[in-house]
Amino acid sequence: MNSFDYRRATSAAQATAWLREDPDAKLLAGGQSLLAAIKLRLAAPSLLIDLQGMPELQAIREDGQGVWIGAMCTHASAAASPLVRKRLPMIARLAQGIADQQVRNRGTMGGSLANADPAACWAAGVLAMGGVICTDRREIAADDYFCGLFTTALEPDELLMGVRFAPADQAHYLKFEQPASRFAMVGVAVARQGASVRVGLTGLGHGTNRWPEAEQALAREFAPKSLSAIQLDVELATGDLHASAQYRAHLAGVLARRAVAQAMTLNGT
Repeated sequence: MNSFDYRRATSAAQATAWLREDPDAKLLAGGQSLLAAIKLRLAAPSLLIDLQGMPELQAIREDGQGVWIGAMCTHASAAASPLVRKRLPMIARLAQGIADQQVRNRGTMGGSLANADPAACWAAGVLAMGGVICTDRREIAADDYFCGLFTTALEPDELLMGVRFAPADQAHYLKFEQPASRFAMVGVAVARQGASVRVGLTGLGHGTNRWPEAEQALAREFAPKSLSAIQLDVELATGDLHASAQYRAHLAGVLARRAVAQAMTLNGT
């Protein structure tokens, strides 16, 4: 690693002030992506600002607007939370399926969303559920938050505080994993909230996206057969040594139909 300074923030104001002082500073959440990037010399921050000293970012609570999950909640804590399991069961199952137990114990929801890896699970789930990303200064709808490959709407000195979710009537997330990394080769999250249906896609190579054609078909009838004649545009996928673009596009359809079938079986539970 290159050398860097280290500080532990105790408040959002302190963390953002340090970010403004040093444009090369980086926020440290669980470190599961950032530390690996530093070791590979893909990132060279001059300062790491640790957010572990901010307990308010680890809260999980219900309020009048939905269920709040703090940015520093680990995957494991989200998966184990009785409130999340009851009110956001798809989110609990998604978190439980991320990587392995060691990563789930350290990696955080906020860190994943800020990094915006194009094969990450959280992004697809937040997009399908229509989550609201809350920062130290504003609220950002999920549709406006994800801006492409490793790119979000966050400003350089902006701190992600947490995400607010409205419970869904029926929802499920499925992914086909790359065996070594356990990242999604393709991941599909489907959520129905009343008459509205949202489908979030990850692992296609261009970042997290919605699938409007599938959403429209499922809004007419929420059933796997509604997707039988729908094929994801292959231009929305990229190929690599693990899978071709054509394979990923086909797999998205398969996973979407299976996710709908399981969501109907689970009935939102």
